[in-house]
Amino acid sequence: MSIATMIVGALGGVVLLLHFVWLVVALHMAYTKADELFGHLKNSPAIIVLASSRHGGPWGRLWMLSSIAHYVSAPRRCIENGTISAEDIENLPMPIKRKLVFLWQSLSWLVWALFSAWAIVKIFDL
Repeated sequence: MSIATMIVGALGGVVLLLHFVWLVVALHMAYTKADELFGHLKNSPAIIVLASSRHGGPWGRLWMLSSIAHYVSAPRRCIENGTISAEDIENLPMPIKRKLVFLWQSLSWLVWALFSAWAIVKIFDL
């Protein structure tokens, strides 16, 4: 086993570990902050549709939280087509908004990192 293989394997392991940490943090937020999120985002049609996901178990909660995080992170297109309310996004407390944006961006980076590790292994035949 070469050093390059060990390094790429270790980086892949770290990325998978970080995915697990992200999952735990997201589930914690989905179970503890769902009522507060729906209270602040009650005028948005897309968020009202997501309310049924609260009863969908852990996967439903993750879907709900990741959708809300996406809406909060990139609201322009959704505001333009009327699926979310601009006032709801503006009135969302800044600490929650920061957490949601961080969750969405960190998930994007983790997926990119996992794909990159896979591509390195495939390209360089490690």
